[in-house]
Amino acid sequence: MEIKSKKLLILYATQTGNALDAAERIAREAERRACLVVIRSTDEYDASSLPEEDAVIFVVSTTGQGDAPDSMKVFWRFLLQRNLGSHWLEGVHYAVFGLGDSGYQKYNFVAKKLDKRLSDLGATAVVERGLGDDQHPSGYEAALDPWMSALWSRLSEIKPNFFPEGPNFLVPNVELIGRPKFQVTYHNIDKMDSQLSSATDFEYLEMQIGRACSMYAGKVSHEKCKPDAFLKMIKNFPLTRASHEKDVRHLEFEFVTQVVQYEIGGVLEVLPSQNPAAVDSFIQHCNLDPESFISIHPRELENHHLDDNVNTLEVPIKLRTFVELTMDVASASPRRYFFEVMSFFATAEHEKERLQYFASPEGRDDLYQYNQKERRTVLEVLEDFPSVQMPFEWLVQLVPPLKKRAFSISSSPLAHPNQVHLTVDVVSWTTPFKRKRRGLCSTWLASLNPEQRIYIPVWFRKGLLPPPPPSLPLILVGPGTGCAPFRGFVDERAAQSLSGSIAPIILFFGCRNEENDFLYRDFWSSHSQNDGVLSEAKGGGFYAAFSRDQPLKVYVQHKMQEQSQRIWNLLCEGAAIYVAGSSTKMPSDVMLAFEEIISKESGAPRESAARWLRSLEKAGKYHVEAWS
Repeated sequence: MEIKSKKLLILYATQTGNALDAAERIAREAERRACLVVIRSTDEYDASSLPEEDAVIFVVSTTGQGDAPDSMKVFWRFLLQRNLGSHWLEGVHYAVFGLGDSGYQKYNFVAKKLDKRLSDLGATAVVERGLGDDQHPSGYEAALDPWMSALWSRLSEIKPNFFPEGPNFLVPNVELIGRPKFQVTYHNIDKMDSQLSSATDFEYLEMQIGRACSMYAGKVSHEKCKPDAFLKMIKNFPLTRASHEKDVRHLEFEFVTQVVQYEIGGVLEVLPSQNPAAVDSFIQHCNLDPESFISIHPRELENHHLDDNVNTLEVPIKLRTFVELTMDVASASPRRYFFEVMSFFATAEHEKERLQYFASPEGRDDLYQYNQKERRTVLEVLEDFPSVQMPFEWLVQLVPPLKKRAFSISSSPLAHPNQVHLTVDVVSWTTPFKRKRRGLCSTWLASLNPEQRIYIPVWFRKGLLPPPPPSLPLILVGPGTGCAPFRGFVDERAAQSLSGSIAPIILFFGCRNEENDFLYRDFWSSHSQNDGVLSEAKGGGFYAAFSRDQPLKVYVQHKMQEQSQRIWNLLCEGAAIYVAGSSTKMPSDVMLAFEEIISKESGAPRESAARWLRSLEKAGKYHVEAWS
């Protein structure tokens, strides 16, 4: 009797695209072993069908403070249902690979929770869960490689019918390069379609963004394609001294389209504009015609089930516009697979050898030094390997997508109707080989002049800091640009105080020097005086720590200790705690400071204080928004 070969299901949950990358890599490796694969995002899969699956590979990332990606939330809620019982997944084999960052407290939290839940529901693990770490010198792939080899050897023992050619069968990579996932169609169009000729500037831009993004390969399914609004800049001024090593800007924008009702604590996502010269160099280097009109469609690959939901708009788009709006050619680094495919199209032998080495397990660390560590861009990589002429279809698939950048909103719509304010740290750094690098979006925003009338496409979303009611006392901790959302909180309370009573706010801010990077000094000062919301007369307070202004470093947690009595009194009145800022050590240091304060003021042991803080978190009264 012939054994029917089964399809291996790979489910991924991604926020920024890394988990999708890892899932596709696992899928390619499965196909090299003649295993049939179905790959799906968790929001495109019906969780109630899990018991019918033979084996499932999960690739999940952890975002923020231990949160699941948006695309996994419904799926996860389904798995948590009490009525599923401990035999629901009996007979189902699974494996979990997580992507996380050990710089965060809740490292790979989602993968660990998922692994435990699947096991509790009766499923059997094929191999121990793998945990990829962003902090590792080779990124998540350092853990993915050994995890995959264990997976294939174990899976071929338990489920041989996944591998009809036997456990040792392996297709060489070169033969598998095959065809790209997307097909590019070129159109003969003399001039732009008439529906656009009557459109206003931003309507035209909105159509182009919607069109490009809905065709684009790297589109993550849950993203809305069209911008929520367009903004124009009305103010751009520095908050730090010109001589200071950091450049932090206060930026104010006005709606040019319909006003979006956002809330304080919310997040604004901005689609950055790429340097036109870089876009032109890329197009020229790849021998493309910038003026040609194209449309892009997914191509069904043999053995590989692609997304059914990719929206293909029939209206073509200019190639240059498509590259400019969707393909990050001059700021993001390409993935390992990019080098593998490049090696296939290299005509110079020495280039082909170097690319094959980079794509191999032995070359992984050298590739990491050359590529990720140096933040090599697609354009730079292509210039380093001039003999490579990659077809545009492959470039569409493999060039990293141009991503929206997220910023905490630092204004209150109540205090500034029709406006949105941001506090932007202009990112710049030096690579190990002493190359100067700049953040694409922050540099672009900082360079804008309010006179220019440039329309900026934006999307609004809820952040991790829910807006508090006016009657809730607040303890806010926001060192550095972490103070941004709290500027909005204070502004909103001030506006609310004009029409009713408000609860007190105390705010802890920290920076290096009082003279150099004391962000919004006048704003905090004015609200701390004359019965302002931060004034002691109103039960409030503003406390700043300047870490480098004295021999011993002073941080926000030291200022908190000084005010332990006030913090404890507010907590006894039911205050909520909000923490925002850098993700490295700050959130855990602040949490420890709260533990110490509660223990000291209440006379309870540290363990009880820690438990009390955890119950505060569960009750939705301890919120953290941190970024790296």
